[in-house]
Amino acid sequence: MNEAKLNQLLNDVRSGKKPIAHAVRQLKSYAIHDLDFARVDGHRTLRKGFPEVIYCEGKTPAQVAKIAGTIVKHNDNLLATRASQETYRAVKRVLHRAKYHEAARCITVVRKPAPKRTGTVAVLCAGTTDIPVAEEAVVTAEIMGNKVKRYYDVGVAGLHRLMAVNHELLDANVLIVVAGMEGALPSVVGGLVDKPVIAVPSSVGYGASFGGIAALLAMLNSCASGITVVNINNGFGAGYAASLINHLSQS
Repeated sequence: MNEAKLNQLLNDVRSGKKPIAHAVRQLKSYAIHDLDFARVDGHRTLRKGFPEVIYCEGKTPAQVAKIAGTIVKHNDNLLATRASQETYRAVKRVLHRAKYHEAARCITVVRKPAPKRTGTVAVLCAGTTDIPVAEEAVVTAEIMGNKVKRYYDVGVAGLHRLMAVNHELLDANVLIVVAGMEGALPSVVGGLVDKPVIAVPSSVGYGASFGGIAALLAMLNSCASGITVVNINNGFGAGYAASLINHLSQS
């Protein structure tokens, strides 16, 4: 159920094409889809503007495929994160339009593209090893209708690489910055731009990085203003939040 379908249903009731009892049953049927192992949220698009997103880790390929089929049955688009090739093949057998984004480990299905939003979401990462997390953010923001520009391998070990694109960063409505190791890049970017910065700590680094905890703590303690921080490796959360911020900038 999305806003367009709800408007159509209400118009049909008003015009007499459908009785009230039919509309009530239809609304109830969209609420929750019980698959025994999962209860799929049928009203997520209506409340949030985008369908429920599948986190694939910990689920079997068959479970993901069944959840995906249920979501697409009632929605135009689908996003599944942290998906393996095996999971993708299972989804592809059910949904032939499914596309696998290997770097991001995401599956998407686009039957009707989301309305295009003006403004740009900039996605930066400190090193090449951070690209998988950055790409998860890119895929998320793009399927939600945002224009995304990538700036990869611009970490603080070679600050001139970042300064070379600083004029482009100033044009973005919101910036996602992914970094592992010491996690310094978001603080630098936050001091250069006047837009919201979403910092994403990655688990890249040697022993004392503690799997991204060092970067997480550095970002949480940033002295640069306008920075917010998501969880370690959470490119999806950053992409989703960036989309909401970009949408607000147009309302």
